[in-house]
Amino acid sequence: MSTFVRPLSLALLFLFAVQSAYAATADEWRGRSVYQIITDRFALKDGADLNACNPAQQTWCGGTWQTIQNNLDYIQNAGFTAVWISPVNQNYEGPRSAYGDAYHGYWIADISQLNNRFGTSDDLKALSAELHRRGMYLMVDVVVNNVMSTSLKPDYSTYYFKDQSLYHPYCPVDYSNTTSEELCWLGDTKVPLPDLNTTHPTVISQYGEWIANLVQEYSIDGLRIDAAKHVNIDFWPQFCAKAGVFCIGEVFGGSDIEPIAMYQGSQALDSVLNFPLYSALVDAFTIPGPQNISALVDVFAQSKTLFKDTGVLGNFLENQDLPRWHNLSVDPQSMYNAMTFTFMSDGIPIVYYGQEQYFSGNADPMNREPLWPSEYAQTDAYKLMTTLNKFRNFLVNTTDWVKQEAQILTSSPYGVGLMKGPVVSIVTNIGSPPQNGTHIAVKTPYQASTPLTNILTCQQWATGAGGTVDTQYTAGGVPTILIPSSMLSGSGLCGSQLATTAANGGRAAALNSGARVATLSTTVTLFFGIGVLIFACAG
Repeated sequence: MSTFVRPLSLALLFLFAVQSAYAATADEWRGRSVYQIITDRFALKDGADLNACNPAQQTWCGGTWQTIQNNLDYIQNAGFTAVWISPVNQNYEGPRSAYGDAYHGYWIADISQLNNRFGTSDDLKALSAELHRRGMYLMVDVVVNNVMSTSLKPDYSTYYFKDQSLYHPYCPVDYSNTTSEELCWLGDTKVPLPDLNTTHPTVISQYGEWIANLVQEYSIDGLRIDAAKHVNIDFWPQFCAKAGVFCIGEVFGGSDIEPIAMYQGSQALDSVLNFPLYSALVDAFTIPGPQNISALVDVFAQSKTLFKDTGVLGNFLENQDLPRWHNLSVDPQSMYNAMTFTFMSDGIPIVYYGQEQYFSGNADPMNREPLWPSEYAQTDAYKLMTTLNKFRNFLVNTTDWVKQEAQILTSSPYGVGLMKGPVVSIVTNIGSPPQNGTHIAVKTPYQASTPLTNILTCQQWATGAGGTVDTQYTAGGVPTILIPSSMLSGSGLCGSQLATTAANGGRAAALNSGARVATLSTTVTLFFGIGVLIFACAG
């Protein structure tokens, strides 16, 4: 027996290397941009009824992992380098609940099985493989805090964790009390969400085994963790270590940073969704709205102190739990400016499907519209995202821009001047109508007469005395992104040629992913080669 101990241990080491080859770290995610999808609502199979999906009905509309795969060009052509899909595990399958069917994927039953509404294991593997072939990452939403029931006395035999002792006893959540948030049940008495005891050794162990297997089986690059603050914080480091990939958590909140920032770091998660920035962007840019630029400046400054790493926070304007931006603001320029801030500041930009189509649904379920009625049009918002991604991918893949810290150069009631690396972005809240008397003057570190290019219009600028640039809004409140003209070479923007190493629609990301796939291939080859040698020697 001892003859096999050391060879088998060596084999396991190589197997671990194979498993790790796909694991993407927080630092690798730093330069990505993410397109968020509810699987059921992104695309339909050919021949399906395109008019049969009403989000108010809260039922399945027919989207699958395969239909996502078939329509990836729409996402990649806009320059996104990662896709976040809704939960993939088996959901509640009983009679229709008081709040409809489990089309969204968040009503978990048995995590050991996939949701057959969305496809087969091979379908999910094919989606993952196709994303990697394109140089893109796959992020999967996971629900750890709870399962779903239609009764306060559920049948625990239908869940992965079948013993009632592994759950907290029922109590309604008191959202002003952290202990209550962790121990009590989300949902309500119509659709309660039984809360797992994530301090129990059995729960900890089995969740760890499950997530390690899920990530390995489907070559997942990152996890978005639902309801992260409803789980005891010390659960997360060991869970994410088992996953071996980037973990970004939902810590739902407002502009108060401290209770959200505590979930980022070695004691918790790699990152969180940036709800404080979202709240500040709503306050600063929506029309009508308070247009409170100072709130944005305050959140920006406090974030640098309170968050461990603002560079991997998830920046967003919409998600499946919030009203659409266009529901909050009547002026499209308000979205263009706020979106420019999310792309050109610190953090990972995340776009919820349909934002680029000006969807205007209110909160759940109306913010979960089907995308196909838009016919995947290349709207002005889609084109702006494409340009922002193209520019950002170029910077990420040719410079250390993504690791440089953003700073606000100036602010006024009308907007801010932001600088990250060599890029100066000026965003405003004045809206679409021309404002002949309004301007924002920004003092840059560049010398006078430095040639700059606005990458959104390709207009040539030159810094004035003391390196100042002065935006005028005679054409309305459009965002401005400036970079020294000499630095655009190879970007493919504003007449410059696209270098083979620059990212255009994920092209450079494909080079990075290719290296990861090559590493996997080499490791597999090495593993099997040494495996043959091991067992030949053992025999």
